[in-house]
Amino acid sequence: MPGNQAAPSALPSWLAPVADDPNYRWAVLAWRRAALVEGAWFDHAKADAIVANWPRVFRLTNDRFKGVPFKLLLWQEITVRMLVGWKKPIEIIDAATHLPGIQHVRLFRRLDLWIPRKNGKSEFLATLGVLFFVMEKIPGAEAYVFGRNEDQGRIPFGKMKDVILQAKGLKDDRQGNERVTFTDRGIYLRETASLCQLLTGAPDGKHGRSPTVILGDEIHEWKTRELADTLRQGTGARLQPIELYASTAGRKQNRTGYEWFEESLAILRGDLDDATTLVVHFGIADDDDWNDEAVWRKANPSLGLTPTLDYLRGEYRKAKGRPAAEAVFQCYHLNRWVDQVSAWLPRDRWAACTVDPKSWPQLYALHKGRKAFVTSDVSATRDITARMITIPPDDTYDRWVLIPKFWVPEATLGERAAADKRVNWQKWVADGALFTTPGDFVDQNFVMEDVIQVGRDFDLQAFGYDPWNAAKLVADLQTAGLDAELMIEMRQGHATLGAPTKEMERLVFATKIEHGGHPVLAWMAGHCTVRFDANLNYVPDKKSSLDKIDGIAAGVMGIGLAIAGGEEGGMDEYFKSLAGAA
Repeated sequence: MPGNQAAPSALPSWLAPVADDPNYRWAVLAWRRAALVEGAWFDHAKADAIVANWPRVFRLTNDRFKGVPFKLLLWQEITVRMLVGWKKPIEIIDAATHLPGIQHVRLFRRLDLWIPRKNGKSEFLATLGVLFFVMEKIPGAEAYVFGRNEDQGRIPFGKMKDVILQAKGLKDDRQGNERVTFTDRGIYLRETASLCQLLTGAPDGKHGRSPTVILGDEIHEWKTRELADTLRQGTGARLQPIELYASTAGRKQNRTGYEWFEESLAILRGDLDDATTLVVHFGIADDDDWNDEAVWRKANPSLGLTPTLDYLRGEYRKAKGRPAAEAVFQCYHLNRWVDQVSAWLPRDRWAACTVDPKSWPQLYALHKGRKAFVTSDVSATRDITARMITIPPDDTYDRWVLIPKFWVPEATLGERAAADKRVNWQKWVADGALFTTPGDFVDQNFVMEDVIQVGRDFDLQAFGYDPWNAAKLVADLQTAGLDAELMIEMRQGHATLGAPTKEMERLVFATKIEHGGHPVLAWMAGHCTVRFDANLNYVPDKKSSLDKIDGIAAGVMGIGLAIAGGEEGGMDEYFKSLAGAA
């Protein structure tokens, strides 16, 4: 049997020092599982040679590290040794003689690397891609690089180009002859007639390929794993293809990414019998205290090199106390998957955003005549409908002012009071914080008349509305004389509301909002949940919040209108462009 076979019970000298380190449990488990594969053995000579030559050949490509020899960190060295060292025998038919024989090939066919941002993931993944595509010199090799879409795939693909350019002896031979040719979407190896291609994230038209190397980045953002499955199914003609996947954590709502992560952990635990996938995982556990810097070290094996502790401390300070920002910090920097975040605006922070908590009835008259943006979140027929006046700061007042108005159908008030005794609905009506419309549905004529009156009392800059369920209101406002150019359609997605949601959060924590302590708006703020998109931008989440949040949503819309007011081309064109981008 080929030399240097590893004894199943013995860990090698480069792995034994971390045998009891929980951060490297993945490596010890993978070693012991590989040792149980029938006929498997470890090629120490090859692993030693590749690790020794790594910094002689490869150079780092970014920032202050550009041109510096790529010295592998411990976690990277262990990963490389595992991938290239473990081999197993397989039966083959010799192409020339058609006689049966045995070929020793790599045991690990897939890498799942889960690691927080800024730990050198993309650089390491790209260099592994170059190792297996360029340096193994397989005639007619095919490599494919992709992400959620082409733009995302360009990041590791561009890194591969940079690695080749910086590496010693890869781009050109000793005589200066070009060995590698670059195109916009390709890397061509002349010596072996091999091609690496950048793909879009869509599976369409990707059948019939025969990959040697598959490289996929940022699994947590993928809409489907169909492309990865299609490419894997095309590897059957290759003796030792390899799939290289890497990602940080993301949203649990992204089914593709989260299910892949759960599969990786199942492989790591041994619940799934898959000795051919190497799972490398760094992240905090559910019961870890994310405020503890020792936990940060657990999740970030490259800490000190990248990221620095000073950087993480700065990000932590910015996030602390802000639930949505805390979730983003834990996701990106500690590799913890996130869900919707409740208590987005802590009650004490919201309460601090008023000089007088009983001043809300006077805000309308006090700020009458100022430039204002009006928004409406029209409810389903039996729910709360909201109108918000949003007034940006000016020379007369240095805070943003929110002046809401709410309506519910009169016939549903008793049902609400019986169903939710935590809220004194009748008192809100008596105090003028909540208005009723006759019958069992909100009469939008009341909203229309209110908006027209606000237009008379304030310097109306724009009226923003969610197009869902607002067709009648919009038509009635135009009939009543509201200038159509002031009416702005605002869809409720991340493209439109992501930036103003973050701005509202910033204003609340900076106590730069005056809401006068309006009780209905405070109630909504207290249970408002936010939802994340693939990039962890967030917006108010009506579906997951414990109750209605229409006033908060309308406030975010108003801030969005004010932000867009300074955009070139006007608000209408700005929001049309956002809708197109979404």
